[in-house]
Amino acid sequence: MATLTPRRADAIRRVLAFVLRGWRARSGLASGIVAAITAATLADVFLPYYAGRLVDALAGGDRAAALEAALPAFAAMTALSLATLVLRHVAWSLVVPLTLATMADIARGGFARVQRLSTEWHANTFSGSTVRKISRGMWALDGLNDTLLLALWPSLVVLVGTMGVLGARWPAMGAVIGVGTLAYVGAAVFLATRVIAPAAQLSNALDTRLGGALSDAIGNNAVVKAFGAEAREDARLDRVLAKWGRRTRRTWMRVTWSGTGQLAILLAFRTAIVGAALWLWWEGRASPGEVAYVLTTYFVVHGYLRDIGQHINHLQRAVNEMEELVALEAEPCGVADRPEARALAVTGGALRFEDVTFHYAGHGTPLYRDFSVAIPAGQRVGLVGRSGSGKTTFVKLVQRLYDVTGGRVLIDGQDVAGATQASLRAQVAIVPQEPVLFHRSLAENIAYGRPGASPAEIERAARLANAHDFIGRLPKGYATLVGERGVKLSGGERQRVALARAFLADAPVLILDEATSSLDSESEGLVQEAMERLMRGRTAIVVAHRLSTVQSLDRILVFDRGRVVEDGPHAALIRRPSGAYRALFERQSALAESA
Repeated sequence: MATLTPRRADAIRRVLAFVLRGWRARSGLASGIVAAITAATLADVFLPYYAGRLVDALAGGDRAAALEAALPAFAAMTALSLATLVLRHVAWSLVVPLTLATMADIARGGFARVQRLSTEWHANTFSGSTVRKISRGMWALDGLNDTLLLALWPSLVVLVGTMGVLGARWPAMGAVIGVGTLAYVGAAVFLATRVIAPAAQLSNALDTRLGGALSDAIGNNAVVKAFGAEAREDARLDRVLAKWGRRTRRTWMRVTWSGTGQLAILLAFRTAIVGAALWLWWEGRASPGEVAYVLTTYFVVHGYLRDIGQHINHLQRAVNEMEELVALEAEPCGVADRPEARALAVTGGALRFEDVTFHYAGHGTPLYRDFSVAIPAGQRVGLVGRSGSGKTTFVKLVQRLYDVTGGRVLIDGQDVAGATQASLRAQVAIVPQEPVLFHRSLAENIAYGRPGASPAEIERAARLANAHDFIGRLPKGYATLVGERGVKLSGGERQRVALARAFLADAPVLILDEATSSLDSESEGLVQEAMERLMRGRTAIVVAHRLSTVQSLDRILVFDRGRVVEDGPHAALIRRPSGAYRALFERQSALAESA
């Protein structure tokens, strides 16, 4: 049988600590709920006492006297019932704002955390799975709040209160209640944490994997259609669903057997209570009304105990469902602002790598070792070389998407590691090879580089990027929604929108990462023209496989295995008889002629 491993116990502690932090943030609401539900539950505890008083009063010989004696008990029962009604309503009403606010905090905090996790983490994680972790954790908190505040806490109050009240009158009865309660609750906790929880953890992992599989296929539907692979993707999902079904069935069957076991314990408990009540009556230590009091008390306890096992199961399920969300808090950011970080002040945009050593996590050898290069402000520099030679890493280090292992990366003499990331990236505009747009309007996508830009500024940026004409032909113009990741636009149109975004950002450092590599000749011409305008007066880094895009630049750096093996303008590099750049250029020229 599965055991409660240290890792599992730690997960429970971390989830409950996470929830308690949310309650502390709204301690007034949480305290009000606890006070109201405690008072309502104590009313339930004392209700059977007055029920017994009423039975004893009615057992008297004179009907009028019996009625007179019964009316105070009846009034007390009515008052307690009304108090329970009002106080429970107050507690449930307070849970609503507490839960909504805490769920919003979870979504906000989870989103903020994920946004700040490293580029490497995002590259290795399904976005669909991450969304599922956050949304499932939000809704798990809803059930967890109800379970802890409105179910388990009242159950605890009833059980302790009943043991105290009955034990004060009949110690033996209090002992029966205490032993039965401990046996039932202990069994419920054992079954939930050691039997159900391990299975639920595995089924939740498959649930996350299922979300990732759905997101992966749906997000790449264009590729699925291109290869007529709908049936293949159906089969792939069927395999995931089959494994998910097996693990989920095991979890649900364990829940079923757990419920049956708990009901069996309740049956034994009820038999013991009724037997003890009959024994007290036989011994003359309890009146018929007191027997009714004991039995009515048991029915109240039974109701709470019958549900407590289910509440513990719900609690464990909520913990399992929140575990992955809470684990996001423990994920290292990868790149974090230093405590003393300051805003980066860039005037010219001069770049310098000083003895930089860098290697990716999991790689045995560094990509860069004591790497140094300087780029004056305003210079337009091309980065060329084979794939994996270090070009893309260069621009990622400029943006500080990774921290260097040794050495420094400087902009205008300032170490980027000592600057706030927000201020650094506000000074660096990037146009990637595959521009990704939000499923928002064109105006919002262009203005993403400078929130609050006016419509006139957005239009001017679009004109500079040669995007205004095609935008004007769209039915809704700048208000047109571009679809998820910009799928409604062609590659050239998306690239021009990305250029417009860079124009509007107006940053002193510009990175163009393979910006024309996948465009047709007409789109390439429009993008090239816009790029020329965009590079004027800026420090521009152009990563290129097509050497035609770098021939007019001030300088070209040729990378090979993390080193700059050649450095100079096109005209100088092409004259080197056995140079690396010349070899690349001649190879591309030969391929172009044969095509």
